[in-house]
Amino acid sequence: MKCPYCGFEESKVIDSRSADDGERIRRRRECLKCGKRFTTHEVIESVPLVVIKRDKSRESFDRNKLMGGLFRACEKRPVSVSQIEEMVNSIESKLQSGLDREVTSQTIGEYAMEELKSVDEVAYVRFASVYRQFKDINTFMEELNKLLSEK
Repeated sequence: MKCPYCGFEESKVIDSRSADDGERIRRRRECLKCGKRFTTHEVIESVPLVVIKRDKSRESFDRNKLMGGLFRACEKRPVSVSQIEEMVNSIESKLQSGLDREVTSQTIGEYAMEELKSVDEVAYVRFASVYRQFKDINTFMEELNKLLSEK
């Protein structure tokens, strides 16, 4: 770490503390040449995810878009905001732990349906009807029958 005062490239760590609920580490350092102290912050570097949409266009992963879709599916259902946040965290964690930096919107949709199925079946069916673009009542009934047969 380069000293901001003299530019010397070696320093020693005097103190380390967690900051921002463990999201970063605050370090007090002392320059080995001039003896002046300075503070650095260490954060995890996150590589952005790119979503490949159905029309093959690409855009950055937007956690708020996913949350909005889950909120719409869970509207007027007994699903708390914290449950929705947990679902989004779980989905985002699955995406980040994968090796691919590009993920299809279909993959995100499947993860969302898995999460919704375990939380609220009505919200699951709502989300599935939009995500899978049911063309008629028969495809809707097939999805309902699959859900019932799994019980």
